[in-house]
Parts: sequence; structure tokens; C-alpha cells
Amino acid sequence: MSDIHNSVKDYYGKELQSSEDLKTNACCELKAPPQYIKDALAKVHDEVMAKYYGCGLTVPDKLEGLKILDLGCGSGRDVYLAAQLVGETGEVYGLDMTTEQLNVARKHIDYHTEEFGYKTSNVKFIQGNIDAIGELGLEKGSFDLIISNCVINLVEDKQKVLNDVYDLLKPGGEMYFSDVYSDRRIPEMLRQDQVLWGECLSGALYWNDFLTFATKAGFTDPRAVSNSPITIENEVLQERVGNIKFYSVTYRLFKIDGLEKDCEDYGQAVAYKGGIAHIGESFFLDDHHEFPKGKVMPVCGNTYKMLHDTRYKSHFDFIGTWDTHYGIFEGCGGSMPFGSVDGSEEGGCC
Repeated sequence: MSDIHNSVKDYYGKELQSSEDLKTNACCELKAPPQYIKDALAKVHDEVMAKYYGCGLTVPDKLEGLKILDLGCGSGRDVYLAAQLVGETGEVYGLDMTTEQLNVARKHIDYHTEEFGYKTSNVKFIQGNIDAIGELGLEKGSFDLIISNCVINLVEDKQKVLNDVYDLLKPGGEMYFSDVYSDRRIPEMLRQDQVLWGECLSGALYWNDFLTFATKAGFTDPRAVSNSPITIENEVLQERVGNIKFYSVTYRLFKIDGLEKDCEDYGQAVAYKGGIAHIGESFFLDDHHEFPKGKVMPVCGNTYKMLHDTRYKSHFDFIGTWDTHYGIFEGCGGSMPFGSVDGSEEGGCC
């Protein structure tokens, strides 16, 4: 184990006893969840909730019956949240390296099984390191969805994690996760700061490096779902990081053959038919794709595939073919895909 690995393990297993012990708000959710998520979280045991250190909401839509893996599950909050949304026929696996956190998660399995009204538990917790997923005996191509909440930044070899995640997903599956990103690369001096690393700052990826890593792993065209600037609110730590700006960003990465580097125009369109629980009259694929029910919407080839080649297919009508290419989809750009350095939120693709 590296020094950073051991430091993170001790930080989350021994030093932090609850979310109130965090020294910054980097590992904290910055936006209130929708009501159905609040209702589900109300059924999660208080001790599990108290030891939650996430930075976003890592549950997308339409989870019924899915097989899910939570990387860095900690005390199990998101596992028990997802366990309700997949239903009794679904499965949720939680992976974490910290014994103290997993002890809390496992202690309350029976409590949640009864609270959810299930005959048997649909969760399983595994102890292991995220940067050694391939050594844990998990079947490749077996997961519909892999989630993670403010954990990838704590791992040193982020490229390997993304590679392993890609291997574990089924075709059409996705990784949906929240994490901390920076507007520039973190200097080596700060990367050796164990407090800043444990607070999810020193290990934050420069956003453009993340896009490179994700694409290299096979996740072409990463899509940002939401983002919020992080205010450290600790004068000592703020002085250490200087002018580096940090963001909490939720991304979704689809494992789909044939996605292209840029958004290309094939004259295609889609229309949302409805039927996905909890989302109202519009489906949001990402932070710049809203599909109102019944409205025919022109889309690029990648967006077409993200709806057609995934679990969302039955909820859309699809118009067009791949016979004619019309060039770059109008409106696409190549700027930073979430809040920019000056605080604006321009940019993105399509």
C-alpha cells in the first residue's frame, strides 16, 4: 500500500467519525435531492447516514431490476438508497477498503431488509481496493450500472479504475458518479498533503485530464449531468490551495460501441414517450439535453445511441437512419464542460 492509500484508509476509518468532522465542504452534497430520494433516505439507518461523505447524487433514473456496484460505498448510504430503487429483484454491491465503514454497513443489513419490506436482502458488501478491482473476482460484463460518490479522487491510478469499470459493465451499461474536479492540475506539493487528499482536494482531477482518461478507457463522449463550485470554507486549507478552483461534478459514462469523439449530425431525432418514474414530464440525459414528453428533438448521433442502445430505449421514439452524414451537429463546442474559471457555465457539447 502507498502512503496515500494508508492515509485515506485511516482518515475515513479512524479520524472521521461523522460528516461533521470534515474540514471542508468538498465531500458534502451541495444540492438538495428530489423528494422521492429524500423519502428513500428517510428509511436508511441513522448511523449509516451519519458516516456519509459523498459530494453528489449518484442515482440516475430507471433502476428497476438493475445490478449495481457502488465503488467506495463507505457505510452504505448509497447502497441502501439504490437497494430501494432497484426493487427486490435488483442487486446492489458495495465495495470499500475501510473495515470500520463496512462494519457499519453490514451491521444494518437486516434492519434495512425489514424496513424495505423485502423477504431477503438485495445488497452485498465486499472489502477491497478500488485500484485493484480486477483482483476481487467480480465478473466482467456483469453490471448494468456502476456508481461512485466522491471516491475516485482518493485513488492514485484513476486511469486503471476507469479501465476496470469499463470491463465490468455490460454493453449499454453506464458509470454514473459524482466527484471533485479542478480547473488546473494539482501541484505535486499539494498532492502530498494528506489532509487535503483526505478532504477530496489533492486528488481532484483536472477536468481535461479526466476527459482524456475516460476516453482512453473506452467511454467516448462523457456527459456532465450537474456541477457546483466548491467553496472550501477553511482559511488555512484555502491558503494552501491558492487560486485553484474546485467543482463537484456528476458525470455519466456509457459503454456503447460506435460513439464518436465529436457530436456528428445524421439528421436524427427522438421523442420522449414518458413512463420513467419520478421525473415528471421531461427526461434529462445530461445538463444540456432535456426531452419534454411528446416533443420531437433533433439529436446528434451520440445522443441517439445513448437513448437507443441503453435501458432508456423503450421510452423513446426514434426517427432517422445512419445513411447520411451532415457534418458536426450544430451548436457543439469544445470548451470546459462545467463551470468555467470566471464562474460562468457556458460550454458543453450539442
